[in-house]
Amino acid sequence: MEQTTHKSFGKFLIVWFGQLISMIGIGLTAFSLGVYAFEKTNTATSVALITLFTFLPNILLRPIGGVLADRFDRRTMMIIGDLGSAAGLVFILSIMLTGDIQLWHIYVGVAFSSVFSALQSPAYKASATDLLDKDQFSKGSGLVQLAESSKFLFSPIIAGILLSITSIEVIMMINIATFLVAILAVLVIRKSMKVEREDKEEHNWMTDIKEGWREVVTNKGVLLLVIIISLVTFYLGFLETLIGPMLLSFTDAKTLGTFQSVSAIGMLISSLCIGIFTMTKKYSNVLVAGMIMCGLAFSLIGVSTNIYFIIFAGFLFLSSLPFVNMSADVLVRNNIANEKQGRVWGIIGILSQLGFIIAYSLAGFLADHVFNPLMVEGGALASSVGQIIGTGPGRGIALLFIISGLFVILIAIVTSRLKMIKSLEQSSDITSPPDVGGLAHD
Repeated sequence: MEQTTHKSFGKFLIVWFGQLISMIGIGLTAFSLGVYAFEKTNTATSVALITLFTFLPNILLRPIGGVLADRFDRRTMMIIGDLGSAAGLVFILSIMLTGDIQLWHIYVGVAFSSVFSALQSPAYKASATDLLDKDQFSKGSGLVQLAESSKFLFSPIIAGILLSITSIEVIMMINIATFLVAILAVLVIRKSMKVEREDKEEHNWMTDIKEGWREVVTNKGVLLLVIIISLVTFYLGFLETLIGPMLLSFTDAKTLGTFQSVSAIGMLISSLCIGIFTMTKKYSNVLVAGMIMCGLAFSLIGVSTNIYFIIFAGFLFLSSLPFVNMSADVLVRNNIANEKQGRVWGIIGILSQLGFIIAYSLAGFLADHVFNPLMVEGGALASSVGQIIGTGPGRGIALLFIISGLFVILIAIVTSRLKMIKSLEQSSDITSPPDVGGLAHD
């Protein structure tokens, strides 16, 4: 496959802006649906299931999305993905307007949106390489993290305000409109950027998926990095799913929204720093340091019920996360040929996110039936651990957070001693290579 592109940071910014607006809309819906489910059932399981159905189809189908991103115009795939994602929300909205909405309707709608997100995500990821020079990768990654942070920074507090003055139906309408903004941004690039692809060899989809798999497993450093990230995402999945139920057990939706938005300022600051100050080396050290800080902050979130302390810990956690994401992103991107990045990102997506899938599947059960019962008055750990972190609703989730954070720190320490991870920094420039038969090596 040969690809002719005109590198332009300005064009990247146009696509990025569309995704920024879309991410804010997605965050509005995610926050609102989570609050709706918890208030209706008062269980962490319902919230975890929404998260699972939002996430699982995307991850399972992402390898196919990666193949399509390499076979077809990546901008077309992004448009189709955004249209399909909006359609899933239209389904939920239409049933809500009838007044007969059930939780399973929400599960179906978010799962449908997730299927089409699997088409959009690898194409967007690979298009960043199309539009950026290698020395702009870390800056581009920082801006991508900034867009990602918007659904934590702006969306929760906006959603909290909107829920107090309007309905969840209005919020979903806003989200649908943001998808249209993202599509328009891609259409603008389509008119001003010529993309030519030639693929002289015809392969079936399974062949392309296998090739993406081979690209990952042949490079032992990349494979090891993916395994490490998957282990980390397993523990982070508990935080993403259960932070809402934990806080809602002793606060309200407005407080939850304020916590998420204020905490996300840390992600905003870090993402801006990464975007402004270009990094060119020692990504493995940044990765390890970021993981240690994430683990520490993760544990701190669980040690107190003081909302200001929890906000501080959340700020620390989200300010560390962009450095982990950026470092892993660049280490992989510098070791995978551009013309194969679509299918490779698809494979990496499903492998690195396996931890999230497992965590989302277990989170509700562990919270409602294992950890929370341990920490209620008279629970098995109420007289011991409960004397330190408190007892009552949500304190079992807090204990799970403390344990998870400690394991993340342990993973970081082990990672710091792995030579194969450090070797990824010494890769040759393969981002726009001649046609090669296999994975580029160090």
